Amino acid sequence: MVQDSRFPVLMNFNPNLKVFGLVVFSLWFSFPVSAQDRLTGRAFASRSEVIARHGMACTSQPLATQVALDILKNGGNAVDAAIAANAILGLVEPTGCGIGGDLFAIIWHEESQKLYGLNASGRSPGSLTPEIFREQGYERIPAHGPLPVTVPGCVDGWYEMHDKFGRLAMDRVLEPAIRYAREGFPVTELIAFYWNSGARFLSRFPNVAEVYMPGGKPPSKGDIFRNPLLANTLEYIAINGRDAFYRGEIARVIDAFMKEQGGFLSYDDLARHRSEWIEPVSVNYRGYDIWELPPNGQGIAALQILNILEGYDLASMGFGSSDYIHHFVEAKKLAFEDRARYYADPDFNNIPVDWLISDEYADQRRALINESRAAKRYDPGNIETDNTIYLTVADSSGNMVSLIQSNYRGMGSGMCPTGLGFILQDRGELFTLEEGHFNSYAPGKRPFHTIIPAFITRNGKPFISFGVMGGAMQPQGHAQVVVNLIDFGMNLQEAGDAPRIRHEGSSQPTGERMVDGGTVYLESGFDVEVIRELLRKGHGIENTSGGFGGYQAIMRDHQRGIFFGASESRKDGQAAGF
Repeated sequence: MVQDSRFPVLMNFNPNLKVFGLVVFSLWFSFPVSAQDRLTGRAFASRSEVIARHGMACTSQPLATQVALDILKNGGNAVDAAIAANAILGLVEPTGCGIGGDLFAIIWHEESQKLYGLNASGRSPGSLTPEIFREQGYERIPAHGPLPVTVPGCVDGWYEMHDKFGRLAMDRVLEPAIRYAREGFPVTELIAFYWNSGARFLSRFPNVAEVYMPGGKPPSKGDIFRNPLLANTLEYIAINGRDAFYRGEIARVIDAFMKEQGGFLSYDDLARHRSEWIEPVSVNYRGYDIWELPPNGQGIAALQILNILEGYDLASMGFGSSDYIHHFVEAKKLAFEDRARYYADPDFNNIPVDWLISDEYADQRRALINESRAAKRYDPGNIETDNTIYLTVADSSGNMVSLIQSNYRGMGSGMCPTGLGFILQDRGELFTLEEGHFNSYAPGKRPFHTIIPAFITRNGKPFISFGVMGGAMQPQGHAQVVVNLIDFGMNLQEAGDAPRIRHEGSSQPTGERMVDGGTVYLESGFDVEVIRELLRKGHGIENTSGGFGGYQAIMRDHQRGIFFGASESRKDGQAAGF
């Protein structure tokens, strides 16, 4: 018998124990004892993909996933299921989303064989001017309170999606969220963690503690939480439609509450709001078309990163190598300098999206990268004239929805209008007060946005709907998922579970500049020697246990007529199908 180096003692045991040794030797190979010995998957922690034929839903909370599947099983399509799941998430995960926030979506419509983009982000109050911030002594827009509040676009986004593609009546779509809000649900672990800090911090504002801290404290894992005020609000919307929120009683309550708090968001701002159907934009990465939405979001940063990386043989570098990480970080730095300078509301600026995601521009930017040394800073290129939810749903007809929705800073601004059961977003914080900047504050303007859905097609057919939550991590996460799938040959689940890279310290759309090259944060799972090599290249490296985003994805296999689903362990989520 060949001696196995992992089993030196048993192989040299007394011959009388040889049978025992053979049994244990057999068990050794039957039950893997380390990640490297897994029968399936990579060396890092992962699990099998979910596979189903008729429909798939992947969200950051299991109840939302199950509601989406129920909608599909009862005659709804992917758009109906996505709206239902988003409505539930606003209840069960108020730390990341809700009807006080904004929404973006990319939708594959099977009948028309086309991708549609929806920008359902709200604008700044019409009566709030830059001079008011300066008169009150602000050098930048505050993170909380009434001043960073912008029009919430979520509800209008639901109705835009539903009017164009929905199948079930809206009251049926919102009914599960209304029922759970009245009956209650058990709070899950990670959400409870963020809820505890978020609600306590915002409890200094009116109504927050009454809604989100029943009995004087935030709910703990497993506690049953009810939100009857939100149930009433959703029911009012379901019965009276989109205008109930923007022109009806809800709008009047928001107007009165914001005036009481010294805010500027008004009934007229809500009444003027509109979402916008927009064309997604793409780059081709090694034969796959990667789709994002154009600014005011940051999606094209992922496309810029991928365009730069396509000039390198990443597969030969290998996942987790210092060469790969170095090139990824430098590409990210370059893209984020443009993000800081040029990404803003296109209604107020002429943004050269086609040039920014062009091959020619990528060649120019790639030439600035030093193969062996980290850059301390880059300038933006020359142009030619933390906390969110992501979900994805696919139905039996082949429709697919990639949807992301957020309050911005976790639970939002702290502005919780009396009797409505939700908090308004603080997305206006992402404006800058720097005069002449593309993203400078102006009345009636959409701020720079971090939340971005993504989609991949191949040969004109839908392939993968995916997203990664988490502020500036999102385009970095999008690019890493694509590279993991295409360059490193990972499956859909592994591509999200693989240890991530996060670079911080690039220049920001709010005016901050990159200092000393920023900091690279590496998730657990990277080799110590790789970290040493990165330090030798001049990268600043720090350890952290969080902030690497949250991922959901659906892959369509046309040949076999099946869907693959993935949802990672960094969230409380679930991928499920039928």
